[in-house]
Amino acid sequence: MKVKTIYKCSNCGYKSPKWAGRCPDCGEWNTLEETEEAKSGAKTTKMVAKQPISRLAEVETGNDQRLLTGITEFDRVMGGGIVRDSVTIITSPPGGGKSTLSLMAASAVAKQGYRVLYASGEESDSQIKNRADRILETIEQNIFILADTSMDRVLEAITEVDPDLIILDSIQTYALAEFLPSRAGNPTQTMECASALVSVAKNKKRPRAALMIGQMNKSDEIAGLRALEHLVDAVLVLEGEGADELRCLVATKNRFGSTGEMGFFTMTETGLASIDNPSEYFVTKRQKEDQVSGSALTVLKEGSRPVIAEIESLVSASFTPYPSRISETMKKDTMNTLISILEQRGNLKLYDKNVVIKTTGGLFLKEQAANLAVLMSIASSVYNKPIPADWAFLADVGLTGELKRVPSMESRVKELDRMGFEKVFIPAGGMREVPLEKIEVVEMKFLSQLIKVLFGKKQTNQEY
Repeated sequence: MKVKTIYKCSNCGYKSPKWAGRCPDCGEWNTLEETEEAKSGAKTTKMVAKQPISRLAEVETGNDQRLLTGITEFDRVMGGGIVRDSVTIITSPPGGGKSTLSLMAASAVAKQGYRVLYASGEESDSQIKNRADRILETIEQNIFILADTSMDRVLEAITEVDPDLIILDSIQTYALAEFLPSRAGNPTQTMECASALVSVAKNKKRPRAALMIGQMNKSDEIAGLRALEHLVDAVLVLEGEGADELRCLVATKNRFGSTGEMGFFTMTETGLASIDNPSEYFVTKRQKEDQVSGSALTVLKEGSRPVIAEIESLVSASFTPYPSRISETMKKDTMNTLISILEQRGNLKLYDKNVVIKTTGGLFLKEQAANLAVLMSIASSVYNKPIPADWAFLADVGLTGELKRVPSMESRVKELDRMGFEKVFIPAGGMREVPLEKIEVVEMKFLSQLIKVLFGKKQTNQEY
């Protein structure tokens, strides 16, 4: 085996190809000592156990036993809990609540008698304890913490504690001694540390669940190689930051559940609170005598779950040559397109009006199913005529002014029926016949017809 001479700092372990009087890393003098190590390019033979070749039909599948946390929205996004031999990575912008959510999950799993190892390379054990005192009612005895940036020490701790759930906060802060002098956060160190954790979690003799917290870069992506996302079984993104109260947990990858599933939380002083009934949270409760103009309701599909959303609009006279078009809840191009349709096909003159659109709770409108509700909220504000709070709108609107069908219409209408709505407006032929308890389904073909029904306004530009 080929060897090379290097100089290693006896104080911090820094390695250098040549001697120096002062260590470049820790700044100590006369600590670099001559030593020898195998060259990285030297060929070595590594014995690897051969895996048997099996027929697919004869492979025995596990029962995918899951660890239920009791955090409703978290379990939903995970597909029904944490699979015992799976590795999940959770990421969010700084301050998004990923460490808080992980600690809550650790406590919930520990309450069921499972052993949990919480390893942190970012916080000291006292900092972790302070957070636990703030967000947890009781601290379980079978939660073990390790404040260290050495992945080798984490692997030793797993052997000592024998946990059912491993939490690593965060993966970019850990390093394996084998790959020094590459520092923590380096793509090599990140991938090798993650691979080591995957190997431990997927041990057939002792399967364990693992949660890795991943840092996010300026592009709102997991810091490091994209290969990290391919390595793990599930990738969860916790959206929301800063002063935003709402947090959305989205599964961008899940081998054991639906991709795109979304869970909702609110950030409180005592941690993240699960929003178990989003349809109530995202709708303003009003009495019949308290109806206001500029509000319309629709149903969005967040993953596999329909969620009722309230869209609010404010239309006011503009005193500048260029009226404002403001919306933080939908793309500006989409907003301008809808306003153009409303002007041409609905005969509402908005060229000299400011238009502001928002959603209750800050939901982002990504679906075309919300387009009709957006137009109705604008029309309601223009005519200053309220729309009944138990009416809803489900349709896309074409450039021709025609109302068009949207996916999963039946499940959306059922959600409205469950919540006690009286009437829903949909495109003609937009849904199959399904059993409904109370709600009345009204079919419309054109935008102009709906405006006439709701606001009693005749069309002067064009009749359909």
